[in-house]
Amino acid sequence: MKIDYFIRKQELLVAKLSAKYIRERYFEILSLDDRLIGLIGSRGVGKTTVLLQYVSQCKQKALYFSADDIEFTNSKMYDLVDEFYALGGRLVVIDEVHRYKNWAQEVKNIYDSFPDLTIRVSGSSMLNIMYEKYDLSRRLVLHKMECLSFREYFEMQKNLKLSVYSLEEIVSNASAISKELVFAHEDLYAHFKNYLLHGAYPFYIEGLDSFNQKLFNALDKIIHEDIASLNKIEYSHISIFQKLIFMVLSAKKPFSVSMASLSREFVVTEPTLYTYMEILDKTEIFRSMRKYAKNLSKKPQKLLFANTNILYSYSKKYDIEVDIGTLRETFFVSNFDTIFYSDIGDFKVGKYIFEVGGKSKDFAQIKDIENSYLALDIDFSTNDKKIPLWLFGFMK
Repeated sequence: MKIDYFIRKQELLVAKLSAKYIRERYFEILSLDDRLIGLIGSRGVGKTTVLLQYVSQCKQKALYFSADDIEFTNSKMYDLVDEFYALGGRLVVIDEVHRYKNWAQEVKNIYDSFPDLTIRVSGSSMLNIMYEKYDLSRRLVLHKMECLSFREYFEMQKNLKLSVYSLEEIVSNASAISKELVFAHEDLYAHFKNYLLHGAYPFYIEGLDSFNQKLFNALDKIIHEDIASLNKIEYSHISIFQKLIFMVLSAKKPFSVSMASLSREFVVTEPTLYTYMEILDKTEIFRSMRKYAKNLSKKPQKLLFANTNILYSYSKKYDIEVDIGTLRETFFVSNFDTIFYSDIGDFKVGKYIFEVGGKSKDFAQIKDIENSYLALDIDFSTNDKKIPLWLFGFMK
């Protein structure tokens, strides 16, 4: 193979790389001892950047390449790795691995053939990788790369490093933390408003005018490429996902899910619809929410978009005004891995109850409820029970 072609391409990419901001937790993941680590995440979250940063700082002889490179039209990844290994290479980084036909089998062969080779792979099609990873059982360790938190976005904007807080620290000391940050950075709240529009994806730095279109195109690829490539769905049913997007957007509030009415609307069985809902959760376009109860049901009660950037992107595309309440709840939910809707307040996270709203929101709905708090769209707080909404973007 033309290994010089790939080495030259790697050098050009690294030379143009910005090392100004490094998402350290993912850099640390790539530096773990596991031989084969996969970094998955939505399109645009910054996987390629962190992979190149990792290669540029690695002490081993490393080779980075993208699995969709045109050179693989008539050749194999295995042959490239074989040649690189013979030259003393001991680290191979394969970007967009899901774009290579039979990638799982070929990566398995590479892993088994070169026992002292470290392999790192990434993929934007989380669906494809999660459903095909079983060929690599006991070998591949998957880690998910999240969108930028508000803290990370603000750090990028200001070129600084800020503290990270646990939920317990926030609920017990919201006033002091919020005042310290806002008084030190007077434009923090203004940056929060910008973050809601475009800050979850690092490619916003390429230009804000094109951001919404780029995000919409990435979301469209998830529907028409990632979902369509699965054997679990009929291609004719792709329109269901588009219809659901429009329904959630048009609801002007968190969309209430009725599986029976949706199955009639889409002319599919309820079991099929449950399968589609599970697929939707994995696409990271939507966030399905269940209600808290002693006996938790698998049935989703509400649907929100996964983050506020997606909400704004679709709203602009379909010319539908964003509901401020939905916007606030979408941001709040996006900061938690495990969260439930609650009959008391809006949300339950562990032992805590949260009511989300604007600055005029009071405690009427959660009065006398233990461990209850207001998450408010304000710049700073003088009351630990009233937590600025943006502060949840500083959590671990």
